Parts: sequence; structure tokens; C-alpha cells
Amino acid sequence: MPVPLSGISVCVFDAYGTLFDVKGVVETGRARLGDRAAPLADLWRRKQLEYSWLRSLMGRHSDFWHVTGESLDFAMEALGIDDPGLRASLMEAYLSPAAYADVRETLDRLRGADRRLAILSNGSPTMLTAATKAAGLGGYFDAILSVEQVGIFKPHPTTYRLVPDHFDCTSAEIAFMSSNGWDVAGASAFGFQVVWVNRSGQPREVLPAHPHAEIASLADLPGLLS
Repeated sequence: MPVPLSGISVCVFDAYGTLFDVKGVVETGRARLGDRAAPLADLWRRKQLEYSWLRSLMGRHSDFWHVTGESLDFAMEALGIDDPGLRASLMEAYLSPAAYADVRETLDRLRGADRRLAILSNGSPTMLTAATKAAGLGGYFDAILSVEQVGIFKPHPTTYRLVPDHFDCTSAEIAFMSSNGWDVAGASAFGFQVVWVNRSGQPREVLPAHPHAEIASLADLPGLLS
């Protein structure tokens, strides 16, 4: 059984992969991609993350929309896909990714318990506004925080500092939920109480920071906070 969290003032969610199914974006192009849909989804996401980390290390920041386009260009070329129309439609679909089925009910339960809610994401403000609006989730959050405010991507500690600065609380008062192991490690190292939403049953990252709790679905989250 996961250990309950205590002393929580704010519940903060990563966006992509945690609230929104980014790999599902490629499903919009399945008719044109056929059996290349899954490899494209995997490579696009992997390169998107790699490019965000590399840009941070090189000191060559660009917003997540630009990085998302760069990584899609690499993935399409690597898989021999030359289709500008498909590229345009996939980028457009990235502005309105589907929310996971467990998201709305979980947010309803947390709101019903008077929890303050926020998003902290690598996504640009435009991307996050579009995604939450398309999913009908915008009204749930007290703050939608983008790393664009500090010009570097997660898991740099400066990005996590945005949350306690915004809510005027300590890092230990923040419950942070992410499905991404690298994000879990970064947030835990910063001092958040971290819940790993391990949707796909991945092994734990071998890094010097670990989640406080692990769940398979966001539906299990309210029970950790009661």
C-alpha cells in the first residue's frame, strides 16, 4: 500500500503523459501511417525529451512548441516519412491531446475536498492553454505554470521553484504528480512529496531521488491525501 502524504497545501500535476495522452496524438494520423504509427509516436516523444534536456545543457533554450516540431521532423525523417500535410496535422493535434480517462473524476474529487490544484509543465503557455481548454479542464486549476517563465526545462531545480514561489509555501507542502520517471526524480530531489503515476508499470529510475508513493492510476490519488 502506498504511504499517505501529509501536510499538503497544493496538488501539482505534470501535463504531458500525466494528464494528457501525448502518444495518442499520432492516432489522428494512423490512416496515413499504418504500422509506422507506433514507432513514430515512440521516437517523437523520446526525441522531444532528449532535445529539451540537450537544449538546457547547451544553454540554447527554445520553447516546447519549437522543440516538439524539431523532434517530429527528426522522427519523420528517421522513419522515411515525407508528408508535410501529415506533419501539420500532427502538430495541430498536439494542441488538443486527449485527457486520460481518470483525470476528470480525480480533479473533481480533489476540488470537492477544497484542494488547491496546479499544473507545472515544460509546455509553453499557448500549448497548455489550448490543451486544458480542449479537454475542458481549465477551470480546475488555480495556476498553470510553464517553464517558459524561467527559460529552462524540467528537471532543472529552477523550474520546480516556480510552484512554492507562486503559492507562497514550502516545497514539502507540495504534492507533485508525474508519470515520467525523470520528472519524479527531479521533483523529489527538489523537495516535493512526489507521487509517481506509473501507468505502464515501468521500473523505477536508478537515480538518487525517489517517489514518496507510486500509483497505477490518478484515481488512487485522493486516497493518499485524505
